[in-house]
Amino acid sequence: MFSEELLKLLSWEETTAAIAAKTAADVRRALSAAHPGIEDFMALISPAAAPFLEEMARKSQTLTRERFGKTIGMYIPMYITNACTNSCVYCGFNRHNRFPRVVLTPEQIEDECKAIRRLGPFENLLIVTGEHPGLAGPDYIAEALRVCRPYFSNLSIEVMPLSQDDYSRLVAEGLNGVVCFQETYHRERYKVYHPAGMKSRFEWRLDGYDRMGAAGVHKIGMGVLIGLEDWRTDVTMMARHLLYLRKKYWRTRYSVNFPRMRPSESGFQPNVVMTDRELAQLTFAFRIFDRDVDISVSTRERPNFRDNICTLGATSLSAGSKTDPGGYHTYPQSLEQFAVSDERTPEAVASAIRGRGMEVVWKDWDKIFDTPPCVR
Repeated sequence: MFSEELLKLLSWEETTAAIAAKTAADVRRALSAAHPGIEDFMALISPAAAPFLEEMARKSQTLTRERFGKTIGMYIPMYITNACTNSCVYCGFNRHNRFPRVVLTPEQIEDECKAIRRLGPFENLLIVTGEHPGLAGPDYIAEALRVCRPYFSNLSIEVMPLSQDDYSRLVAEGLNGVVCFQETYHRERYKVYHPAGMKSRFEWRLDGYDRMGAAGVHKIGMGVLIGLEDWRTDVTMMARHLLYLRKKYWRTRYSVNFPRMRPSESGFQPNVVMTDRELAQLTFAFRIFDRDVDISVSTRERPNFRDNICTLGATSLSAGSKTDPGGYHTYPQSLEQFAVSDERTPEAVASAIRGRGMEVVWKDWDKIFDTPPCVR
């Protein structure tokens, strides 16, 4: 497990100091490295790399096109419940926020699927729940997968961390991917942001990625929430975590996301503010560090930023997103988890991508790949 094998040996303070100490010479070495390592990654996200942003952008673009071509994958989230037992101080679904909780029935989930299909030719669906074991446990998630499978070729979930057995069971039900945000790798500060509920268990969440890999999940999505702690240190810890996972679960595909905090019912104000230039720098640095990772940018970000970054390093975008359960059809006025910045229709987003010479990919996985091979 990552928490036992590596994280306990890594110092947050020493990592922060090492990043701050990087120089322009370190950045040049990182840009010329054939196989950049963690030290190179720290140089590329350091303040010393700011003057090299255009050079980083060109290299990121080149590496992205070599690996992914001029393509952008499209996906859409579907929130099916905002019931939650956690007390995350930054989240609109915090259990102390007083508003009606929604748990969609199988029939309502199917109505949402139909409404999404009318929005555009999406094949990649991300099913999202609040973290409530009683109302949105493995049985509920499995039922949601069964309902959604006839409508979409690729099903991912963003739910509470589960056991290895539960992940294995959901894979058998047609699950393709799991997205989980560690939020922050700062062990002590993590408790401040997540004071109660299952999410307060730092190690359980952190080691969930090991359980996903051991269960054979096809694709694992990682991320930290930008706005809690020093973003450079957090993403370095995540990069180390990704290296660990790649070595141990090498059959698995990986994606990363760097969501910047958005307004929510919680009223929480970010402790750290990341500029657009810094988010671009981080995107380029991650692409140079890992040429195979899928870099996703959600509708948290503004249209102009998303349109530009998709030509320079990002490889997947969400579009038409609703962050409230039932928001596409059933309950269009229920509470959002957070406010989106890009409110364009899926077709408007796709048109903007095509206008920049990119190809829009709605489907990159097929149900036939879930079928076990014939035994002769």
